[in-house]
Amino acid sequence: MSLLCSINCPPHYRSPPLHPSLNIFTTQPNIMVKSILFAFATATLALLASSVTDAAPLRRRAVSGQTGALISATQYCLFLPPVEGGDIAKSEDDAVAFCNTAIASAPGARTLPDGFVQKVNFVENKDKNYVQITGTINSAAYKLSAGDEGGQYDNRAPVGAVCAGYSSFVQITEPKDGRFCLRCCKNKGDCPVNKSEYGCETVLGGEY
Repeated sequence: MSLLCSINCPPHYRSPPLHPSLNIFTTQPNIMVKSILFAFATATLALLASSVTDAAPLRRRAVSGQTGALISATQYCLFLPPVEGGDIAKSEDDAVAFCNTAIASAPGARTLPDGFVQKVNFVENKDKNYVQITGTINSAAYKLSAGDEGGQYDNRAPVGAVCAGYSSFVQITEPKDGRFCLRCCKNKGDCPVNKSEYGCETVLGGEY
């Protein structure tokens, strides 16, 4: 008698179970489900990897008006209040970049007022990979208060501010004393941001 009885089977007869290797109705669906799940997981991982790759450049993209640059004594930017006569410390969240000349790596930066920067001293420390500029300013050229004791700008404030090509920066502007200083660093530790109350001469040194 055949293994499977489909018609005219004796009442007492029961078809024996199929050998596991012949059970195509349970084995094949499991294989198909596993294949579908594997394909879905692979596609999902590929999509996530693509999203991360596409998003990465956005974090490095220069932000218009919030990107300064320090290249040399003749190509530099400073962060200042967005409105003429603004208070340095009160503008920590919304100060914008002003450059002495057009610089491609500082998109959207404004132009420094004529006569604002009076003296400039540029230093490049190749051992520690930082650049620095110090000097004197004429506060009246941007109508800053002569009594403004100043404040500090860095990567934390203004929001989104960066120095092009460097991982961190610190700038102190002191209208009352007619001084400014700016350092852009490859290594965060070379740009101290927790000593602003000591002023330019103590925090960054340099010539004025």
